[in-house]
Amino acid sequence: MPASPSTARAINDRLALRLLQREGPLTAGQLKKLTGLSRPSVADLVERLAEAGLIGVVGESGEQRRGPNARLYGIVADRAHLAALDVRTEGVSVVVADLLGAVLAEASVPIADETDTAPAVERAVALVERTAKEAGVERLHTVGVGAPGLIDPATGELRDSTGLPEWHRRLAAALQERFQARVVVENETNLAALAEQRDGVARDRDTFVLLWLGHGIGAAVVLDGVLRRGASGGTGEIGFLPVPGTGGMPSATGCEGGFHSLAGAAAIAELARPYGVVASAVEHEPHAAALVREAVSRVVEGAPATASGPAPTPETAGVADVAAGGGGGPRSSPRPFGGAASEFLDALADRVALGAASVIAVLDPGCVVLSGEIGRAGGEVLAARVRERLARMTPLPTEVRAGTLGGGAVLRGALLMARDGAQDELFAPPER
Repeated sequence: MPASPSTARAINDRLALRLLQREGPLTAGQLKKLTGLSRPSVADLVERLAEAGLIGVVGESGEQRRGPNARLYGIVADRAHLAALDVRTEGVSVVVADLLGAVLAEASVPIADETDTAPAVERAVALVERTAKEAGVERLHTVGVGAPGLIDPATGELRDSTGLPEWHRRLAAALQERFQARVVVENETNLAALAEQRDGVARDRDTFVLLWLGHGIGAAVVLDGVLRRGASGGTGEIGFLPVPGTGGMPSATGCEGGFHSLAGAAAIAELARPYGVVASAVEHEPHAAALVREAVSRVVEGAPATASGPAPTPETAGVADVAAGGGGGPRSSPRPFGGAASEFLDALADRVALGAASVIAVLDPGCVVLSGEIGRAGGEVLAARVRERLARMTPLPTEVRAGTLGGGAVLRGALLMARDGAQDELFAPPER
């Protein structure tokens, strides 16, 4: 059946708003061309959206003649304000933005492991309050929260996960109560995938897997443009993946003995030690990221190895030759410039490829993005090594790309989620 006039108007209005979001300010003539609507229809929708406070005149085009078609219309960015949080075990980062996602203020605060639940929640909520005040924002419309752990698909709430602090689960309710805002929570790795798909290295992919290499390890699965969460919200919990070389098996209550024991931050830092790779710790990121960055720098620049001395045994280096059939352990022969650093990255790539190959065998995503602080630190140098190993391990052609957003991907993804939610509500046709 043909759409009713009111439904057709609502569809046209939403189309125009999405075009203004994607393209930026447009003239009525440009809207006419992009929507295919008649000039009177475009004039009507511009008037409706302006009266609703959703769009306004933001300037004039470079056209020679003056008139209505020369006015540039844009979304009213301060129609609603958003907050996004990246919640980690050691603290919280927050940004406050307008309806278009432009960041107005940002801040972070550490929260020590021994902090009790109520003070930890209050510290996080107070951070959002201060940041909003700094941005000149009186009311938040939507708050997006990225956190480790499982999100219940039925309720959208963070599930009780072993090893995560209690204040994580209490935070969403506290934010909703304090700000009377819409609060949406999503797993941090899923948000990193959203950010890389929208603004990062996966913009041309509708099917890919993102491997998060940070303090912990996880994966996000995007198939046919849709983020897949699984029946219990546990898609991508590859820290529990049984792999060779760990000396044990994971359990239902802990991922030690699983892939986490090979590719988590603590395991990577331990792996670097026998190769003599050292680096100063950087605030707000795993020490392993600094170690990988240092190794990459030495490989790229051809600098001497950090340390000399007797080479360690393969046993002290961790997994060697498991993933790719060679090149995993330290050498006893003299090291060339960057040699030990290169061997460390080879051994790390062996480990990462183990988990990636298992995911590829099940999903055939065609593309794997290495993300997180450690993935970004490894960059194309690590991605190339993982790509080479996967080409030998699986018959399924798979690109391996280095994520471009690093640890900031979670916060960016949380902001995109908040923006989408707010726009869906504000751009929806009015109920009749």
